[in-house]
Amino acid sequence: VQLQAYGGGLVQAGGSLRLSCVASGRTFSSYAVGWFRQAPGKEREFVAAISWGGGSTYYADSVKGRFTVSRDNAKNTVHLQMNSLKPEDTAGYYCATGERVVVVTTTPDEYDYWGQGTQVTVSS
Repeated sequence: VQLQAYGGGLVQAGGSLRLSCVASGRTFSSYAVGWFRQAPGKEREFVAAISWGGGSTYYADSVKGRFTVSRDNAKNTVHLQMNSLKPEDTAGYYCATGERVVVVTTTPDEYDYWGQGTQVTVSS
């Protein structure tokens, strides 16, 4: 499975962005998909995840109520809608999936396939 994330950019605090993650090579409709982010000098952290069917979602406390993850399996795409963005949301955002993530998980090591990342920069 090859994943490509896009939709990042520069936005002012309080603004919104919508990230997308598109899978190719093989469908990821049977697996959960996670979003992670990494800022310079910091470890990669979990942001959100969605189950294979979209019926279950999970969010980091830092983004709960502001971010929404969704998926369209017919289009092999997962979205991350980010509202009320804050400067501390600035990071590279990565989508991930894998055969082992049958259920939603926050642990990066359980994901086998990663996209190349898309940069989100929030100015104050």
